[in-house]
Parts: sequence; C-alpha cells; structure tokens
Amino acid sequence: MKRLAILGSTGSIGTQALDVVAAHPGLFEVEVLSAHSNATLLIEQARRFKPNAVVVTDETKYKEVKDALMMLPIKVFTGHKALAEVVQWDTVDTVLGAVLGFAGLHSILAAIDAGKRIALANKETLVVAGELVMARAREKGAVIIPVDSEHSAIFQCLAGEDLNKVEKVILTASGGPFLGRKPNYLVNVKASHALQHPNWVMGAKITIDSATLMNKGLEIIEAKWLFALNNDQIDVVIHPQSVIHSMVQFTDGSVKSQMGLPDMKLPIQYAIAYPERIHNDYKRLDFKDFPKLSFEAPDYKTFRNLALAIDAMKKGGNAPCVLNAANEVVVHAFLQNKVGFLEMSEMIEKTLDCMTFIEHPTIEEYVETDKEARIQVTEFLKKSQLSIY
Repeated sequence: MKRLAILGSTGSIGTQALDVVAAHPGLFEVEVLSAHSNATLLIEQARRFKPNAVVVTDETKYKEVKDALMMLPIKVFTGHKALAEVVQWDTVDTVLGAVLGFAGLHSILAAIDAGKRIALANKETLVVAGELVMARAREKGAVIIPVDSEHSAIFQCLAGEDLNKVEKVILTASGGPFLGRKPNYLVNVKASHALQHPNWVMGAKITIDSATLMNKGLEIIEAKWLFALNNDQIDVVIHPQSVIHSMVQFTDGSVKSQMGLPDMKLPIQYAIAYPERIHNDYKRLDFKDFPKLSFEAPDYKTFRNLALAIDAMKKGGNAPCVLNAANEVVVHAFLQNKVGFLEMSEMIEKTLDCMTFIEHPTIEEYVETDKEARIQVTEFLKKSQLSIY
C-alpha cells in the first residue's frame, strides 16, 4: 500500500490522480489532500477518500472546509507553511506535487528534505530553481519521478541505461491548436480559441502554455536539471499526433521512444506506482489508427516563447525564474482577454531584459526575483493600457 500526499488535488493532475487511486483501492491510500481555494471540490474529495489530513492554502477558505469536515476524523490545516509540514509526516510515502506554478516550490523542497519519493508534476519547481532542487534531492536521497508525459517518457527510456551515455533527448510537442499559423492570424486569437487543444485535456494555464509553446520551453529547462543534461543535449520536434511522447538518442546513434495514446493518467499512474507497472483499462494504442506519424521543426520566429525559454536556460541563474513569473502573469491576463496572444511574448521579453541578473541565487533570492518579476510585468501591462486588474 503506497500512502500518498496529493498536492493540488482539485486541479487537472490531482483529479486524474484520484481517478487512478480509485481504480486501484488495494494499492494506494490517500494520506493528504491539498488545494488552494477550491473548497467545494476539496471537501467532496475528502469525504470520498477519507485522508488523514487536508490543507487549504487560501486561509479565507479554512472555516468552510473545517466546518464541512467536522464530523469526520480528518485534520484540517491552512496555509503554505502547514502544507510544507504535512508532506514530511512519516505516514506519507509519496508526494504528488501538482500545485500550479511557483507556489509549489516550498512544499516540494520540504518533501525533499524529508527524503520522500516525489512524483513531480509541477515543472516550475525545476524551471525556477532546478540546480538547487536537484542538488538538495541528491543530498537528502529523495527520488524524483517526473509526471509530465514528455519527461516520464525520457525517464522510461533511460531505465536500464545507467552505464550508457546519452547523446541527446528529443522532446516532442503537439504544436497546440495553432500549429502552422502565422502572426497575422495569431494577433486576433482569444483565450477561448487557445483553450481548444487538439489532443490533451489539461488545466487552462498549461493549455495556454501549450498554445504558445512556452510549455515546451519550460519542459526543456526542466529536462536539463532532471536528467543532468547540457544545453546542447536537448532538442524539440513538433509531432502533431502526440503518440511518441519523447525520445532519447544514445551515443551509438540508437533512439528509444516511449509511445502511447495522449492520456495523462498513464504517466501519473507510472509515477505513483513506480517501479511497478500496474494493469489498467485505458484504451490501448492501435498503430492501424495512426498510419502516419509526422515530425517537423518548431517555428521559433512565430512562437517566440520557445526561443525565450531556451535563451533563459542558456543564461541560467535567475533568468528562468523571471521567465516563469512573467509568463504566469501574462497567461492570467490572456485568460481574461486583457492581453493579446502575441503580446504575451513581448511582455515576457521586456521583463527578462529589465530584471537584475543573479548567477547563483539562494532560495530567498529566487523568491524575491519571482516577486519583482511579477510586479514588473504587471507594470508593463498597465502601461499598455491592458491591466490585469
């Protein structure tokens, strides 16, 4: 029985993880559930899965959750500090980190300090502070297993290859809903258009990141730290069918890929059940349904976020932290139709250009960089008369 703390249980990854748990009642037990502000769903999940504890990080929602669960033997906590404490409990074996954005960093660091096994869906943890996070994981003996389909694919391709040198990894990208579109089309798209992903069912923020290719940029940075790669060992290829989830090329020229239908439950199940592969009833890949698998180079000129992310990775230091913070703010604005699709890249680039560079940030400097970058990009939005407020 694997005892889980599911952080971000009301989000897309969290709800699918609970579907996996429900399908295998003899294999998993929910020890902790957490959400930010979706008290209604958190209460529903707690009543169904009976965890030892729940954490609602939005303190204004604490009373609502506490009162609703009063008659159940479930501890109720609030705040990010409480979240960082419960992941260290001895009763937790595996922490699924699915808190969205920079907010997930501290709880993952706490889980690392406790030497937990971590199923990591929060890519921003490694984007923002990958060097620090992975160094601490090695020091504390914490195992990090990726949940992102691309990084899960690489992780699976590397199984049993410890003694063999990797030449490069190849991340696949679907291209999103605007594959092949040019700026004269993209200038007019709205959030409702960008949310219509052709292959994957994801949360709103990640879906927008997929449409701008920022998601692939963040994944490049994540892969660098997760697999100890050099900048020139990571490549991206557009693969519209989303059947090959990523590939690894070894020093002899051989290429291994992990394939499957686009369903996030599979990498979630793999991460929380690792090292076992457990049976499920998900639809199987039938190659007769995919007579053609195609590949093409990304359009870095039109989808500038991918190029910005690569530049931030190469610069290092706190540049990826700035990139991530600015992106979170402009995506929020875009979802409210308060900034244009192409203007998001402009705002991110301006923020990167004006922020003070720190080559080897401390965790406190990462926090301060994140805060300052958000303030700066918000000012740019206001000056453009496209305030998010």
